[in-house]
Amino acid sequence: MNDDRRDEDPRTSPFLTTHQAAEYIGLKRRTLEKMRVTGDGPPYRKHGRYVRYRIEELEAWSKSRARRSTSDG
Repeated sequence: MNDDRRDEDPRTSPFLTTHQAAEYIGLKRRTLEKMRVTGDGPPYRKHGRYVRYRIEELEAWSKSRARRSTSDG
C-alpha cells in the first residue's frame, strides 16, 4: 500500500496539499505559496514539514472574499 500523502484522494481526506488546494480554489501553486508568506491566503496547517489546507477552511476563506462591486475593499 502506498503511504505517500501527496497521492491522497481529496474526496476521502479533509486535507489538501498546496497543489491540490490551489487547484481547488483556482489559483496557481506559487500564488498560494506567496500568500502564505504575506499572510493574505487561507489558513493552513503544518503537519511535520508538510503544509496542508482543510477544505472547509478554503471554502470559508473564499466566501470571506466575496464582493459586490469593484469598489468594495
